Amino acid sequence: MLLRNIIGLFLLSAISLPGRSQQHTGGLPQSKNKVIVIAHRGNHVTAPENTLASYREAADCGADYVEVDLRTTKDGHLIVLHDATVDRTTNGKGRVNEMTLAEVKKLQVFNRNKKTHRIPEFREVLALCKDKIHIYLDFKDADVAETWKQIKAAGMENQIVVYLNKPTQYHHWKDIAPQLPLMTSLAKEVVTKEQLVQFLEKTNVKVLDNVSDPEMARAAQALGVSVWLDVQSPEEGPVSWKDALNNEVQGLQTDKPRELIQYLQANNYR
Repeated sequence: MLLRNIIGLFLLSAISLPGRSQQHTGGLPQSKNKVIVIAHRGNHVTAPENTLASYREAADCGADYVEVDLRTTKDGHLIVLHDATVDRTTNGKGRVNEMTLAEVKKLQVFNRNKKTHRIPEFREVLALCKDKIHIYLDFKDADVAETWKQIKAAGMENQIVVYLNKPTQYHHWKDIAPQLPLMTSLAKEVVTKEQLVQFLEKTNVKVLDNVSDPEMARAAQALGVSVWLDVQSPEEGPVSWKDALNNEVQGLQTDKPRELIQYLQANNYR
């Protein structure tokens, strides 16, 4: 969260592209649901996080988006993994950016049901998700040009939202794929509607992920910006979901997509 606040403050104070219109372009992927559900690292209740199986289950259970963490191998290939190292989730050790794709492909992802899963390439995830489920791309450490090239090759230009993790990523994405919708976090210093308006005048984003005040959420919506809150936690459930929905948000990122969808359907949110 500290990193997100730093990024938000940087954007607020520094991002204004000289000579360019600051009008909001690049709408969000279309969704039929009033409240969208984002499966955090896929539906990893029964399948390991960030695997093709977890993304397939997210689509099958009816989630609107899967969150996909993107990284780059030593030899320049895009792979999907949350951590900078493979230590926590696989039977190997080492940093992703110091490993070749061939080395990454040999690893087995830890899994409770003992089935063999591998770290997927981004192109595999794109092929799996196309026309089935949108992608919330958590852009950890990758090349923007190569990422955009693969998105276009897969015909997924209208199914992606990019989450910014570094201030420089804003400029890179705006230069290379200005039509692609971006999302970020507000700095903790942004506490009034006037400050929110100033922030959004300087940053062409379509989603904010940490606006928990209903008035601020409504102000963002009035400017064409959605609010998606993170509710994923070991304790998440109806109480935390209701609290988040009371903030008048348009999306929730969850570790329990199937259960959340059932809750939303039962309470007329979907």
